Amino acid sequence: MNNDTFLKACRREKTDFTPVWLMRQAGRYMKEYMEIRSKHSFLEMCKNPEIAAEITLQPVNKLGVDAAILFADILLPLDGMGIDFEFAKNEGPVIHTPVRTRKDIDKVRFTPAEVATPYVMEAIKIVKKELNGRVPLIGFSGAPFTLASYIIEAGGSKNYVHAKTLMYEDPEGWHILMNKISDTVISYLNAQIKAGAQAVQLFDSWVGCMCPKDYEEYVLPHSKKVIDNIDKSVPLIHFAFNASTLLPQVVRAGGDVIGLDWKIDLGEAWKTIGYDKAVQGNIDPVILHGPIPVIRKRVKEILDSAGGRPGHIFNLGHGILPTTPVEHAKALVDAVHEYSRR
Repeated sequence: MNNDTFLKACRREKTDFTPVWLMRQAGRYMKEYMEIRSKHSFLEMCKNPEIAAEITLQPVNKLGVDAAILFADILLPLDGMGIDFEFAKNEGPVIHTPVRTRKDIDKVRFTPAEVATPYVMEAIKIVKKELNGRVPLIGFSGAPFTLASYIIEAGGSKNYVHAKTLMYEDPEGWHILMNKISDTVISYLNAQIKAGAQAVQLFDSWVGCMCPKDYEEYVLPHSKKVIDNIDKSVPLIHFAFNASTLLPQVVRAGGDVIGLDWKIDLGEAWKTIGYDKAVQGNIDPVILHGPIPVIRKRVKEILDSAGGRPGHIFNLGHGILPTTPVEHAKALVDAVHEYSRR
């Protein structure tokens, strides 16, 4: 492989520089993406392997990042679970068949990922061929709690009232649902690895709404089940957003790399996590709207906090925003490479 710096960092090996990629790097902030989007719905783009592959490659070609991440969406596995959803214009995902009762839970089914989402595996194969060893390809999935939240809330939520109500009123039903989701995620990630993904990331985008005790009881066993059952031939990144107060529990759930948001100092977080794990993060995505000298200053501060220790992957603390200037994203990548060169 021409540039395996990202994979070396995942394994906490010494690298010539700190690798960098950006969550949601393939997407709405790029005009090339918007040109394709003007002709297709979001789900059409996800389910067309050639289009998904083209979008995946755009930031690799334009920004010089050290890894590609597959263009897809965390809700794609819901098809195989028998859950009807769509992406409504200007509203985001809408679940038409929310799961809120034991009867609803009983209807949730398991379908192997190769059957439910074959287009994802085909896109991975196309991307791998096109990359031809330039950089590694990352696959991903939503974590069980985040997928459960979407399924129960019928979309996004601020307070997760329906999800937490089910959790507290029917804990047995909650665990049955979470086990079904976990089995789906395990199948989905392992199929991506089999198709050629060289690393995978588990996104727990909404778990920051949990207190440590509830995370321990209702989330940790299922995230751990997923991570324990993923093919160990590739590294796994475990990213729990807005979860700085949950770091000890997140580490216990597992992962070779622990992703960090921007609400905690990276160096201090690494002490809590332990130096036997790699870390990923953690610049505020909104910084990319600021002047380039400010971006470069913050990049250096985060690199200094990491202390040059092997096992740091530079990234945003969450997904890149649609209004981000492309030249600012490129400036961040360049600054990481420049300041971290050893």
